[in-house]
Amino acid sequence: MRPTAATSALTVADTPSTDNSAARTTEAAPSTDDSAQPTDATAPSTGEAAQPTSEAAAADGEGAPAGPPAGDDESRTGGAGGSDSAEGGAEAGARVGAGRPPVPYLRWTLTALSAALIHICLQMPNTLGNLKATEFLRLPAEAIIGAALLLSLPRRLRVITAATAGAALGALTALNILDIGYNEYLGRHFNIILDWELLDDAQSYLKDSLGSTTTTLLTIGVILLVVLLISLTALATTHIANTLARHKTTASKAALIAGTVWITCTALGLQAAGVPLAADHTAGILKVHAHRALDTLRDEAAFAKDARSDTFGNTPPAQLVPGLRGKDVLFTFIESYGRSALEDPLIAPGVTSTLDTDTKALADAGFHAKSGWLTSATYGGSSWLGHSTTLSGLWIDNQQRYRTVMASDHLSLTKVFQKTGDWDTVGVMPGVQKTWPEQQYYGLDKVYNAFQLGYKGPKFSWSTMPDQYALEAFQRQVHGKKRDKPLMAEIILTSSHQPWAPLPEMVGWNDLGDGSLFKPIQQAGTDPSDIISDSTRSKQEYGKSISYSITSLTQWLERYGTDDTVLVFLGDHQPMARVSGTKASRDVPISIVAKDPKILDKITNWNWTDGLQPAPNAPVWKMSSFRDRFLTAYGSTPHPTN
Repeated sequence: MRPTAATSALTVADTPSTDNSAARTTEAAPSTDDSAQPTDATAPSTGEAAQPTSEAAAADGEGAPAGPPAGDDESRTGGAGGSDSAEGGAEAGARVGAGRPPVPYLRWTLTALSAALIHICLQMPNTLGNLKATEFLRLPAEAIIGAALLLSLPRRLRVITAATAGAALGALTALNILDIGYNEYLGRHFNIILDWELLDDAQSYLKDSLGSTTTTLLTIGVILLVVLLISLTALATTHIANTLARHKTTASKAALIAGTVWITCTALGLQAAGVPLAADHTAGILKVHAHRALDTLRDEAAFAKDARSDTFGNTPPAQLVPGLRGKDVLFTFIESYGRSALEDPLIAPGVTSTLDTDTKALADAGFHAKSGWLTSATYGGSSWLGHSTTLSGLWIDNQQRYRTVMASDHLSLTKVFQKTGDWDTVGVMPGVQKTWPEQQYYGLDKVYNAFQLGYKGPKFSWSTMPDQYALEAFQRQVHGKKRDKPLMAEIILTSSHQPWAPLPEMVGWNDLGDGSLFKPIQQAGTDPSDIISDSTRSKQEYGKSISYSITSLTQWLERYGTDDTVLVFLGDHQPMARVSGTKASRDVPISIVAKDPKILDKITNWNWTDGLQPAPNAPVWKMSSFRDRFLTAYGSTPHPTN
């Protein structure tokens, strides 16, 4: 029996176009009914005609399109050009609809998702404040230029270009997210030249805050997400490139219209909710990173020259700090002790109350203080930049500058005392848990790290031991021993390091022992994960940690200070933006405390505030200016090096 035209069309429709059996079926059973031949050139029934006959089919590099263009439903079901009844055509169409997925809809859904991903990546901001819907309503110039470029390329080069550009866009998006994190925690953008090594410190911080297992899982998850993002953007741009090529004429017209609209919006300054409609955001981000990298490289050479110039570099030992001879001088840094601790309404009441109480207690013990403000070179973290800026007299706001000055002969404030030969110099560094080559630059004869203070108690998140214990260990191992010379010490207190949970509590000084008594306090403390994403609780716990550190230090001074003790203590930087606020200054408090009135008389012209709490309008100096001001105040004679 001779096959009907409907049967022949159904055979072709039910068989994938890449399967040659379709061609064999139609050749084996040709129809003599001319009216049964397809009238639509895009849906041939012969095996030969089933091969790609247009640029659109070739664009995807497939034997045939994955699905016919929208509007070709009749040719796929055999409903047009058949001589059989309408009932036969309807039956064939129903069978086709049941046997094949709606490929066109899947393809256009994939195209829409790919376009959305690319658009989001092109418009991804690098600050949390700009992460809002209006940022994604803009028309990106990079998309228009990219479409025009891809349309002009042959297939192989188009695919390579699209995949490479997509992967680069994914990497840039990951960098923008990293930028957001750096802005939130450190108050600055990520430096692609210098900051990669800080990621290791971030991982160590997470281990101490959340535990090793959680940190390992988070690290693996972040790496997988970055790889997935880069892969997806590469696939998305490749898919969009092939889609554009299949519809080259339409795509070319659309690109031309979009370009015209972009130019018009730029010329007229059109905006939506205060945001320009025409954007070149990605190009701008790349330009910023390029300039930042070039500035970093130039800065390295310029700063190396600055580090070789020193106002007191050639000063003879006998002419250095004569006004402090015979005094025990202690330079103490309190972690994250910033201006917000004294001025933020959610933090300040507890901290200022502590300062007032401790000022009175010190006065009763015969000590007096003057306080001012310094503007730190760092913010939210990287404490070593604040320490080195204060003690070197150089502005050290990045890792490259830090490495440069640590390798230089520039005279640090602490090394001044070693250079005179009249002081024993030590460092108390409970946060140091490995080799610390900076000891030489700071001129410290001996350094007591986390493992040399005799502590047997638990860690309090990042902090290896409570400040009260570290100070008592300093008294027992150093300050309380008889010496032939006075003492100069650099002390770093760490209990106020984020995430501020769990926190230690003050205990009896005579009960400290080896620190084991802190175990139940640590176990009963707040879990870091409970406050790490809660701004209000973070502020509250931060304030408690600052009060604890100040109380530990002032009680130590009351208990063990002498007529010859001179204490300089200050913050190294403000806490991160989630606590200090996005518009917070970089100011930190600094105080000088002594019994001998001549010590404070020498800084009367500084106009600092009496007591431990600087007035809001007290002088504010750059942190890098403190070294020279201090050396000058206490009688050092400048002899510059060039």
